[in-house]
Amino acid sequence: MADYPIFSFFCTSIVVLSLLRLSTAVDTLTSAQFIKEGETLVSAGRKFELGFFSAGRSKSNFLGIRFVASPDTVVWVANRNNPLTDSNGTLEISNEGELVLLNQSRSVIWSTNSTKVLRNPIVQLLDSGNLVLRESNSLDSVDYSWQSFDYPSDTILVGMTVEWNFKTGLEHHLTSWRSTDDPSPGDYTFRYKIDGLPQLEIISHGSAKVYRTGPWDGVKFGGVSNELNIVVKAIAIYNKTGAYFAFRALKDDITAKVTLSSDGFVHCHLLKSGSMKWDLMYSIPHDPCDSYGRCGANGVCRVNQTPRCICLQGFMPESQEDWDMLNSTEGCIRKIPLNCSLGEGFQKLRQVKLPDLVDFQLFKNMSLEECKVECLKNCSCIAYANSDIRGAGCLMWFGNLIDIKEIDEVDNVQYLFLRLPTSELDSIRSPSKKLVTIIAASAISGLLIVGMALGIIWKRRMKRRGLPSGTDDIDLPLYNFTAVAVATNHFSQTNKLGAGGFGSVYKGRLSSGQEVAVKRLSKYSGQGPDEFMNEVLLIARLQHRNLVGLVGCCIEGEERMLIYEYMPNKSLDYLIFDHDRSSSLAWKRRFDIVLGIARGLLYLHQDSKLQVIHRDLKASNILLDADMNPKISDFGLARNFQGDDTEAKTRRIVGTYGYMSPEYAFDGKFSVKSDIFSFGVLLLEIVSSKRNRGFQHPDHHHNLLGHAWLLWGEGRAMELIDVSLGNSILESQVERCIQVGLLCVQKFPEDRPTTSSVVFMLANEGATLPPPKEPGFFGERSSGSSDAYLVKEEAYTPNVITVTLPEGR
Repeated sequence: MADYPIFSFFCTSIVVLSLLRLSTAVDTLTSAQFIKEGETLVSAGRKFELGFFSAGRSKSNFLGIRFVASPDTVVWVANRNNPLTDSNGTLEISNEGELVLLNQSRSVIWSTNSTKVLRNPIVQLLDSGNLVLRESNSLDSVDYSWQSFDYPSDTILVGMTVEWNFKTGLEHHLTSWRSTDDPSPGDYTFRYKIDGLPQLEIISHGSAKVYRTGPWDGVKFGGVSNELNIVVKAIAIYNKTGAYFAFRALKDDITAKVTLSSDGFVHCHLLKSGSMKWDLMYSIPHDPCDSYGRCGANGVCRVNQTPRCICLQGFMPESQEDWDMLNSTEGCIRKIPLNCSLGEGFQKLRQVKLPDLVDFQLFKNMSLEECKVECLKNCSCIAYANSDIRGAGCLMWFGNLIDIKEIDEVDNVQYLFLRLPTSELDSIRSPSKKLVTIIAASAISGLLIVGMALGIIWKRRMKRRGLPSGTDDIDLPLYNFTAVAVATNHFSQTNKLGAGGFGSVYKGRLSSGQEVAVKRLSKYSGQGPDEFMNEVLLIARLQHRNLVGLVGCCIEGEERMLIYEYMPNKSLDYLIFDHDRSSSLAWKRRFDIVLGIARGLLYLHQDSKLQVIHRDLKASNILLDADMNPKISDFGLARNFQGDDTEAKTRRIVGTYGYMSPEYAFDGKFSVKSDIFSFGVLLLEIVSSKRNRGFQHPDHHHNLLGHAWLLWGEGRAMELIDVSLGNSILESQVERCIQVGLLCVQKFPEDRPTTSSVVFMLANEGATLPPPKEPGFFGERSSGSSDAYLVKEEAYTPNVITVTLPEGR
């Protein structure tokens, strides 16, 4: 019995300690409790929880608030700038009444830093997602010592505000995460900017505007689609105490959040009651014209028209040369300077987002007519508008007009009045009905003539390029820009699969649920509409299990996009040229890929209704579907032959070094045999997991083709194979592939086998193969050179353009 007090004390200590550690069922934390890894605060209605988490692939730990229904959705992070390097963090209330986060050594890495002293502090997580610090005896009060809503991370919730508090000087704004793996502050902020009138702005790197809404017009922000008003209501307040922006959901069964992504987009997501999947409702920037200052000073951006940028009436490009190159950022200048004459007046511009509030004045009590009179009196005033569509209010601009965009809202009642000299006003005044008739008739006649001329030119071009002029047999869906933008999360960097000579490629999901790869033509690309149309016309007519499928395309304004089926296993070069990944690709799988590529090539060369020469067959243009079936992709450079044509010649050498046949690289001659050469290079690369271009060997300076030829001549061909394949190989099959590869890369086209012979030799074990001759480009390079050219050959620099559909991630 003597040991009973010790036992009793031990049991009591365990009970006390268990009470101090927080249960996961409560929404409050007292000064006698603490939270460690695996423990959480959960709001009373089980909507939000506070606890420790790690972001993506990061090994650091953070304290944050998440949705209970969607645990991956973090809406607030405490220690963004100071992550925990282990899982030994502790959240507790300090002796001073502060909420503090301690690391393993009990050092404070984050605290609330409240200025108000509390006697009996308590921390509570509310159903709004707000974490508050207050007195324990005032749970019904909103008199908080500190609240997380005052320090937002990258997300606004219903009940939160983006604001300026004029009394305290405190500004609430969103700051993006550095990346999906790093919640630390990134490059973008989303602010409620107050310059006379409120505007919402996305700022990059601290000061550069990426996007802005139009000014608040008393009802809504200008330039933002009315789509938002269906489920979410924006609220803006601007008075003497401060300026506040918030939103609320219009349906009780909908949860909404607004998030600033790491790539500078603001997304509005909705979560239906009972669901775990967030639906994207709207994103800004929403279209190309949302890019701040896209058309420069005094320019107007038009979303669905070509050209996208035009100058305002009475203005002309500051640099016509730049505008001809589709670079309009320098903007426009006056054709005729204003001189404050009595004849000057205003042009009324409808359906536009008002210019940025730069060099302007606001008169809150002035009517629109008074605004016009005052603007005419001031020789520096170049435009005016009504600032509040509900009544009085006048905006005047005195400098360049920046960031004007056409909008498609027919009910927009906020107009911009642009000051013009008399000569410009005369040119836009309504002509007589007779003149209208003459002009209309002339325009129709002109359009008919132009249309006929364009038709003739198109047919001639198609005939010259070897393409059919008619497209009646093409059944290809056309997608509008908005649908593609939504599918790719507005071309988010997180959706970007890669980039090539054509432009960028993004992963997307269509409204039907189908995953796609969207290939978007860049205006800076070395290729253009010709290559785009070439690929559309060709691949839309080609259907084979070993060719990548074209789902549709988008042609809208300056936008040119191809929408392909998505290949989850990326491209062949991603696998075979990486030491770790190549070891996972066994020989049987490689051989099946070789056969698939060969059959796809046979279809192009012989079995399709068009005899197509690919001209850029290479490892990165072989995509792999979910079952690792190879798909030949990228037909932007392809050409097709008609009739008895077997060879063509071009002055414009396009393709990729290391895969070009000698006759094509030096003389511009291409045929099915030039594709066969590329296939031979690809076959030897698949066997060896080595690139032809850039291959290095300690004993000689040959490329991969030369090395394979030397090994073959010495009876050591099996030394070419990737050693990581180990026991998975079938020697006779591997040796036959090497021999076929060497037959395909022979120097002269007439020595190379036909495509049907290649398929037959690969697929038939008992087939008799002829001995190969010397390959093209066989000859040592200068030491250290990676170019696939002979030292003795004359230097030649073709106009090389590489077009690649990058691999998926």
